[in-house]
Amino acid sequence: MNTKYMNPYLAGFFLGLVLLATIFITGRGLGASGAIKSIVVAAVDAVSPAHAEQSTFYGPYVGAGKESPLKAWLVFEVAGVLIGAFISGLTADRLRIVTESGPRVNPRLRWVFALLGGALFGIGAQYARGCTSGAALSGMAVLSTAGFVAMMAIFGAGYAVAYFARKLWI
Repeated sequence: MNTKYMNPYLAGFFLGLVLLATIFITGRGLGASGAIKSIVVAAVDAVSPAHAEQSTFYGPYVGAGKESPLKAWLVFEVAGVLIGAFISGLTADRLRIVTESGPRVNPRLRWVFALLGGALFGIGAQYARGCTSGAALSGMAVLSTAGFVAMMAIFGAGYAVAYFARKLWI
């Protein structure tokens, strides 16, 4: 099957234009981890409003007179990314569930490691006060030292862990 993908250099150029437009329009860069945080805060507030209001973590985002965390612009950004990915998959005839893994790993174990890695990255994004997009790409776009440090840390950690996770792929 002949799969169509966008030229990665062109895609990177478009990502740069989107980042510039986002900074120009909103005064902030791109990011995704804040959307997950907003969804978690809204879920906790829906299940236990008293706990959410008294919590030092959730409290600043919920309570009387405060706007719903689901109205945060990052929630709409991530929703747009998901919708855009769906449309892209649909138009390129790539809309199917596929689990890619190395020859020594079954799909179930691949999913376990993918979920574990995603959870660790999400926790790290909270400690770092931003994900790859927010801390690294957006930070580097405005020439922030922290953006460059974040990018080096992300790639450095990736290279350090790659040796131990190689059997998932080769």
